[in-house]
Amino acid sequence: MSEVTQEGQQPSPEASPEPSRLSAWWSEVTRLGWRETLMRFAGHLGLLTVIALGVWAARAGLDTLPVAAPPAAGPQQVEEPTAVPELAAAGGMLSVADLPAFTLDLPTSAGIPRWSELHTVIPSRPRLEVTKYQVQRGDTLFGIAERYNLTPETILWGNYDVLQDNPHNLTPGQELNILPVDGTYYQWHEGDGLNGVAEFFGVSPQDIIDWPSNDIDPATDPADPEIESGAWLVIPGGQREFQSWQAPVATRSSPAVAGVSGPGACGALYDGAIGTNTFVWPTPGRTISGYSFSSFHPGIDIGGSVGNGIFAADNGVVVYAGWNYYGYGNLVIVDHGTGWQTLYAHLSSINVGCGQSVFQGNVIGGMGCTGNCSGTHLHFEMRSDLFGRVNPLLYLP
Repeated sequence: MSEVTQEGQQPSPEASPEPSRLSAWWSEVTRLGWRETLMRFAGHLGLLTVIALGVWAARAGLDTLPVAAPPAAGPQQVEEPTAVPELAAAGGMLSVADLPAFTLDLPTSAGIPRWSELHTVIPSRPRLEVTKYQVQRGDTLFGIAERYNLTPETILWGNYDVLQDNPHNLTPGQELNILPVDGTYYQWHEGDGLNGVAEFFGVSPQDIIDWPSNDIDPATDPADPEIESGAWLVIPGGQREFQSWQAPVATRSSPAVAGVSGPGACGALYDGAIGTNTFVWPTPGRTISGYSFSSFHPGIDIGGSVGNGIFAADNGVVVYAGWNYYGYGNLVIVDHGTGWQTLYAHLSSINVGCGQSVFQGNVIGGMGCTGNCSGTHLHFEMRSDLFGRVNPLLYLP
């Protein structure tokens, strides 16, 4: 007699049947995503088996159908069926070969094939929230912007409290706001109006309202928005003027104007070597680690190793040699006497002094990472009395 479990009791674990190996195997197949493929393969294999059996039966003569004998004559007269010539010729048996050919006219169409995809690719969705990034040694403003598919300006506009519109303020360990889209980042103040904020950044109020992470009611009145003071808003497409951080331009006729730049300023008037209006690369390396000719970075950053030689790009007189307060670190400025000045920043060492004449190719210092920088490089600028700050790549060979 089989054991009966009392009502209300749970059967003991020993009484539960263990899953069969087949069940466990099937669960593993399902987990790996092979179930649909395996079932389709089994179906095709079954169909091929049936077709093979049909062919074997036809060749073996098993594809004929027996015909029932006519009923015996009873008391009543029964009309006999009409004789079938093919049936008589086959000796009472109907052959498949004697049946009329069957054709099915279907519209010709390639149809839509169904392919088995074991892996589904989920498309990436656009980022809507502001994320954080910690600056690493060797990072540049341009490299960070490229990593997140943003403009360098957006990195500055999203981090004014940290960078102060100065890319040379980028230092390892800083935590930066990374906006989800090119634009600006604005902290709301009591009494602000969306109309005024939007006009300042060159966008429409609706652009600010429609950005999802701003959490602004679509029915908000731009003139009287109910936005909490201190809230940060993404301004998609917004732009603003940069705060100027460049040091005053020092020349051999007025070197003292650079006095506010730091202790490297030269105070006296100087005379000396005159340039040729042709320029050479100021260091052996040619790797450009960042350039954006704008009000916030009017120069090129040339990569290299600490101590690499820094050369005078043309003949001239040194009008600044020493530490700089504007984030340049150890800085040398050479006035070429032709309306041009060249600037060499972040030097590890300085080999020249105020008023010294230098000639094209002379070593004026070593490459380094002094001042505000995140990796070894030379920041090189060219300034013209006629054109202002220019793109050095247009004048270097």
